[in-house]
Amino acid sequence: MAKEKKSEQQGEKNIVAVEEALSKSEQFIERNQNILIGVVTLIVLIIAGYIGYTRFVLEPREQEASAEIYMAEKYFEQDSLRLALEGDGAHLGFLDIISDYRMTKTANLARYYAGVSYLNLGEYDEAIDHLKSFRKRDKMLGAMAYGAIGDAYLELDDKRNAVRYYTRAADHEPNELTTPVFLMKAAMVYELKGDYSSALEQYKRVQKEYGNTTEGRDIERYIARAKSAQSS
Repeated sequence: MAKEKKSEQQGEKNIVAVEEALSKSEQFIERNQNILIGVVTLIVLIIAGYIGYTRFVLEPREQEASAEIYMAEKYFEQDSLRLALEGDGAHLGFLDIISDYRMTKTANLARYYAGVSYLNLGEYDEAIDHLKSFRKRDKMLGAMAYGAIGDAYLELDDKRNAVRYYTRAADHEPNELTTPVFLMKAAMVYELKGDYSSALEQYKRVQKEYGNTTEGRDIERYIARAKSAQSS
């Protein structure tokens, strides 16, 4: 009986505690009702504004930018890189797309094209700037962008950063198309630096993980060369 009575008393205490907590919550809501309504209204307005901006501003601009980039891409394919970058007077170039259509996916793509164009024109600092600004969400283009930055640094004789970006390229969503290519590039730069141990690590990774690729099928001679240089 004593246990039952004690249990009942504890239950009553719990109920009272819950009621007090609910009462305090109600009082808090009553005291801060205007603030809470304002916060909820602000959140609703922000969400509605974002949806409206996306639907009525960003999406139409995206469609327009996608149409405008056509000629620049065509010039790029024809290796008319200066026209691709700057336009021809009648059509926009990649630099115009970047400037006029900020925040669009097309402007981001234009950054990649601009970076590669500058790389091929031998303007390496400009290439690095644009390629670093490119948002690297795409599996292949992301890897290619990192690799192109590595190429630009190598042309500038900055081997440390070249290796750094080739490694980033290799590790960007690893796959059999881009990863072994950039592992090989990183290894070759390590060899240029005289770091044959690190070069060997890259070659062995190609052998182990990408043995069936074009790079993997020819990897034995690179491994043998690095081992020979390491022991000499």
